[in-house]
Amino acid sequence: MLERGEVVKKNERVLTEKEFLKQYNVSEFERPSTTVDNLLLAIDEVENNDIRKLNEKRLQVLLVKREEHPYIDMWNLPGTFVRLNETLKQASIRCLEVKTHLKDIYLEQLYTFDDINRDPRTRVLSIAHMGLVDKKSTIIKNDSENTAWFTLKTSNISLDGICEIILDNENGTVIKTKVKADNNNITILEAGNLAFDHAKIIFYGLTRMRNKLEYTDIAFSMLGEQFTMAELQQVYEVILDKKLTKANFQRKIKDKVQILNKYKTGGYRPAKLYKYRGDENVR
Repeated sequence: MLERGEVVKKNERVLTEKEFLKQYNVSEFERPSTTVDNLLLAIDEVENNDIRKLNEKRLQVLLVKREEHPYIDMWNLPGTFVRLNETLKQASIRCLEVKTHLKDIYLEQLYTFDDINRDPRTRVLSIAHMGLVDKKSTIIKNDSENTAWFTLKTSNISLDGICEIILDNENGTVIKTKVKADNNNITILEAGNLAFDHAKIIFYGLTRMRNKLEYTDIAFSMLGEQFTMAELQQVYEVILDKKLTKANFQRKIKDKVQILNKYKTGGYRPAKLYKYRGDENVR
């Protein structure tokens, strides 16, 4: 391309695009590394011995313990560097298959995290993806203690935007982190035993999911094919971290579900079963 004011002299030939690309110097500009990090969320169910009550549900996130520097022995979201011959989505899928044996996961691109010093190795951009899974039908690679589901709890966001995130697993590992949300900026105040800026990714993803419950059907990705209305309400309550009024919830959700001629038994009383009415691709 000619600079402003520059003209092509008579008989001077302009390079073709093929010629230009052949002589192009790829080292002229610095190139950051690119990674994908996967925020996998699931609803876990804890059996209740009281048949008159529903089993307790809790929100969980999948973490992997690092086996090498940087942040060795700390926990992080499953992630990987992006190869030159794959897309971001393909890298995310490959990462989950290799590190967890998970396939056919509902994934969506979440956000790009690009703080200058987010990775001590070099300049690294991370494109986070969020996946929602039905834990009952999900088998995680479990050949060591380095992959585990952590129950995710958060405090209410204070007036100055501070939120504490507490993660704990069945082996007794507890991770406490603290972030501050100021408009679109999220700052990590305490990282705890969570590597990189993954506390920021978890907080951002949870906030995004809570907002999307209002205008999408992503909650159905965290359920089986059939469910009771009470179980569906539980999923919404666990994600939103608040109790919902039964009548208002059922009125809001009625057009999204189809009642089946089946009942769930084994509890205090049989409960009608439903299935998701919408696009099956949400799963």
